[in-house]
Amino acid sequence: MVITYHGGESFKVTFGDTTVAINPISKESKLSGARFGADIAIVSLNDKDFNGVEQVTHGDRKPFLISGPGEYEIKKVFIKGFQSVSEYGGSERINTVYSIMLEGMNLVFLGALSSKKLNADVKEALGDIDILFLPIGGNGALNTTDAHALSVDLEPKIVIPMHYGEIEGDEKGKALAKFLKEDGGENGKPIDKLTIKKKDLEGKEGEIIVLKT
Repeated sequence: MVITYHGGESFKVTFGDTTVAINPISKESKLSGARFGADIAIVSLNDKDFNGVEQVTHGDRKPFLISGPGEYEIKKVFIKGFQSVSEYGGSERINTVYSIMLEGMNLVFLGALSSKKLNADVKEALGDIDILFLPIGGNGALNTTDAHALSVDLEPKIVIPMHYGEIEGDEKGKALAKFLKEDGGENGKPIDKLTIKKKDLEGKEGEIIVLKT
């Protein structure tokens, strides 16, 4: 599995000949996005910064859209969505937290989650988390302190920070540095992409991996 980051909360996940787009950035957004073809598009919050399905529709590739709570199975990808809350953009909105199972790994995507604690039932349903996509930049989503606390509570093997940099509310792009400092500052040297297999997760506990945009 290969994970690349395209800014905001936008990720491309590929394995075999399947491509999953998570929170692709719309062309209407002020954020810089990327264009590519996807088989599955997952959207956690109906906002131009996260719902650019047109940007991952390319040629004959029209992705299957998942944009809310429920259980889904597409091309050997098993997805569960759980309703949560975001205050992104200044008002309370529905945000979906996703568990994405592929190649034996559990990827949990929090979207623009604003609550520093998950409902106990949701936490139990998420199970053991291999890779956690964690918002850290504030502006209606988790700030660095609350993000760190939730990460510790969820006990993922790997944490990938998102929702910082260009995101409004991340004053002067300081959220990432602050988040790494909360963690002790030892992790976080940026890499171009994360290439990982299930066996690579052995022995990892909350390792932060920063992906370049």
